[in-house]
Amino acid sequence: MNPRTQKAIATLHPAIREIVTLGVNQADTKLSGRAKMIIVQALRTFPEQDALYKQRPKVTNAKAGQSYHNYGLAFDFCLQVDGKDISWDSAKDWDGDHIADWMEVATIFAALGFKWGKAFNDLPDRKSVV
Repeated sequence: MNPRTQKAIATLHPAIREIVTLGVNQADTKLSGRAKMIIVQALRTFPEQDALYKQRPKVTNAKAGQSYHNYGLAFDFCLQVDGKDISWDSAKDWDGDHIADWMEVATIFAALGFKWGKAFNDLPDRKSVV
């Protein structure tokens, strides 16, 4: 598991750390190509959330206190390619199994009871999991 991911997991609420770790380990096993899942953000402070809320173009509808991130109950992920490059490409199939790697990660976490941010009706967020 990537050190940045380990650090992010440590900021999550204790009630979900173990299951998130399980999901990351499952993703590491499932993704057999050049890309691996990496958690780029988990716990977010109220000032950080407000800064995102004020950002344009709009990236969130949640003010401070309204985001699961503020309570350590959500995380943002992306794919790290070849151990260095960050990819936000949700359609790329780095391991050649004809399933987008991003979808493989989202499916793993959905099976563990998490909701992928892309399913949010008001402002879809393909990088968040809650």
